Amino acid sequence: QVQLVESGGGLVQAGDSLRLSCTNSERTFSIDAMGWFRQAPGKEREFVAAINWSGDSTYYADSVKGRFTISRVNAKNTVYLQMNSLKPEDTAVYYCAAQRFAPSGSYYYSRAYDYWGQGTQVTVSS
Repeated sequence: QVQLVESGGGLVQAGDSLRLSCTNSERTFSIDAMGWFRQAPGKEREFVAAINWSGDSTYYADSVKGRFTISRVNAKNTVYLQMNSLKPEDTAVYYCAAQRFAPSGSYYYSRAYDYWGQGTQVTVSS
């Protein structure tokens, strides 16, 4: 059973940076794509970023493109989300997610992911 554990959230000021980490308990061969989603109070969960198994293809929401970077280290079963130039509108609970098999184009949709972490809070003050 895959278990995803996020860490790295916190309270920062606008313009600051944070790095989120997500470690899975299973060996990497059982996981294909990994992604980050976020959910702000009163809003639906939204796609943030995703990365394929090899790490050579990444995908971003327009709202974070150029500010956030997703990466993974398969040897550590870990995916990262480097968040720079944070804005108050980035405030949300951030969730890590994993797909066992990722068909082309599936990265953006939460329903395509098989496993989810418990979430980590990111709060950006103005």
